Amino acid sequence: MQQPEGFVDPKNPDKVCKLLKSIFGLKQASRSWNLHFDERIKEFGFAKSSPGLWPDYILGNFYRELKHAPLGLILSGPWLLTPGFELGWVFPQHQALTDNILLIGNDVPTLQNVKTWLSKCFQMKDLGEAAYILGIKIYRNRSRRLIGLSQGTYIDKILKRFRMDESNKGFIPMQHGIVLSKAHCPVSSEDQDKMKLIPYASAIGSIMYAMLCTRPDVAYSISVTSRYQ
Repeated sequence: MQQPEGFVDPKNPDKVCKLLKSIFGLKQASRSWNLHFDERIKEFGFAKSSPGLWPDYILGNFYRELKHAPLGLILSGPWLLTPGFELGWVFPQHQALTDNILLIGNDVPTLQNVKTWLSKCFQMKDLGEAAYILGIKIYRNRSRRLIGLSQGTYIDKILKRFRMDESNKGFIPMQHGIVLSKAHCPVSSEDQDKMKLIPYASAIGSIMYAMLCTRPDVAYSISVTSRYQ
């Protein structure tokens, strides 16, 4: 690491510092945290699931099957809720949230044991029942034994950001018969300059996040429109 301002060695100003531990914000910080957490959670009894069970963008899944109490541990940031009471690594760009942990399970004493174990390993705070994770609202219907995820607030923000909040509501992700091709892309330098002012790629990326989390129904539309950026 470059010598910080005010602490530069006058005899060796061109030398760099060799860190003794990872510092938040560095390129390797999230990897170091992942390796450290990996060691601790395995000590408790979690184990990695078999590769190939999840899509390529989900890595490092963990699970712990108890006799009568399936237990899940989910981390926000690069971690996201996955089916089967497991934990999945996804969305590496959210590195600022890598220390937010969500526990799910049907055995309260076991959940408490996990919290106790983690509190011994890390400085942590129990925030109670979860309502949001990565901006995704968690709905619970205990009488029907259902849990739902919604990104309604996030989608509303996207619409407002790209000035589509007053547009007519659609009922299908993409109209039948629409065919996009390279011919629709700007050709002249004038058209290309105009296109630079349109946040097309940003809009596609924003919708893609919703697609990965809660809206798989727009996957085909995103795959088609993302080809022409």
